[in-house]
Amino acid sequence: MPNTRLVLAALATALCFSGTTFATDTASSLQAQVSGKISSALLSPLAAFSAAPSLAQSTLPTQLPIAALASAKSDVADDSAGNADDAAQFSDAKTSQDLRDMLIGMAMQLRHVRYVRGGRDPSTGFDCSGFVRYVFERALGLELPNNSASQYLIGHIVHRNDMQPGDLVFFRTADRRGKGRISHVGIYVSDGRFIHSPRRGESVRVDNLSDSYWAKRFAGARRPEAMAQIDAGTHNG
Repeated sequence: MPNTRLVLAALATALCFSGTTFATDTASSLQAQVSGKISSALLSPLAAFSAAPSLAQSTLPTQLPIAALASAKSDVADDSAGNADDAAQFSDAKTSQDLRDMLIGMAMQLRHVRYVRGGRDPSTGFDCSGFVRYVFERALGLELPNNSASQYLIGHIVHRNDMQPGDLVFFRTADRRGKGRISHVGIYVSDGRFIHSPRRGESVRVDNLSDSYWAKRFAGARRPEAMAQIDAGTHNG
């Protein structure tokens, strides 16, 4: 009889323990299911959101300091001796083209912004030099002088047949005969076209250097020093 009681007590203890374990497992299972449902409910609205499309819409950086290119060039120079020169030339050429594409892309986005004398921002409007200055600063991080006459004095002279996208084109518009001081500036695009903020009552647009008005007043082209340095690296390796 005492042995029977011991056996019954042991069975009762075992049942209690297994019941506790079963309850714990059941609770954990239920908790996991509930947690899974809650997580699914919380995450389902986010499933439609993807950062990639949002980032893809931002095709141009707000500022890209051109000085940062130096480190990129030094990284290329550390390549293996056999391929270093070719790699550096390829990198420079690609960098030059990318910078020009970036610059023209920014300028084209500002078409139809109205002309405002002394204007420096698209929210209020641009004059010719303000437009050029804004594009170079926002696209490449380069600060140009405040007016067209001062911008004409910087950088390298570029012959008309050698102009590339992003070069500055200058005009003498103060005189009907195209003489006198530099009074207007634009950004060369390609194929004889340039983008600029023309005059009061008009807005940023693309014109052609061969148009009689601009052809008569064309004063020459300049390439800002930093852009010229990039191009020199492209040709000299």
